[in-house]
Amino acid sequence: MVESYEEIIEGISEKGYAIIDSFLITELVTDLRNHLLELQHKKELSPAGIGQEKAYQTNTAVRRDQIFWLEEHTDISCESLFLGLIRDFMSYLNRTCFTGLHTAEFHYALYPIGAFYKKHVDQFRFDDKRKFSVITYLNEDWSDDDGGELVLYLPDKTLKVLPYGGRLVCFESGKIEHEVLPAKRDRLSLTGWLKN
Repeated sequence: MVESYEEIIEGISEKGYAIIDSFLITELVTDLRNHLLELQHKKELSPAGIGQEKAYQTNTAVRRDQIFWLEEHTDISCESLFLGLIRDFMSYLNRTCFTGLHTAEFHYALYPIGAFYKKHVDQFRFDDKRKFSVITYLNEDWSDDDGGELVLYLPDKTLKVLPYGGRLVCFESGKIEHEVLPAKRDRLSLTGWLKN
């Protein structure tokens, strides 16, 4: 994994973002996807909101995904594997880049057909603890025609990223505006933030 970690660091240093295909192995993607679909079947997903604390609200004009937060000490084996990988990456960042990361928070995100998330940044206005945004996709056999792109608004261009299963996207939370475009099928991911 060190090679992937270095690729992420290099991408963020040089371009402000990194995209790593097959960051998650197929078996882990499948297990996480199946667990997310099980949560959906049990109606345990909640409408996602925007803002923080007293400013928190749901606003379907801004975002329409459904989420479920992972527990730090989960007893779901695929989630434990995923969070262990994230902790390993954080440790590597702290050792090599002196980032001072302490915690991570992640949630499943399911975007039903046609759902979106308008342009935003991931850092709250009065809370800069979120340092890096990390998105890993859980989709199976995603095609270019399915849509659902993540759009990164970079200083010199706009970049569209398709949500292929196993792919990871990472960028600094307070620096890159981004949005999620509607898809023609349900779009699945694990989204989170590395925090100090």
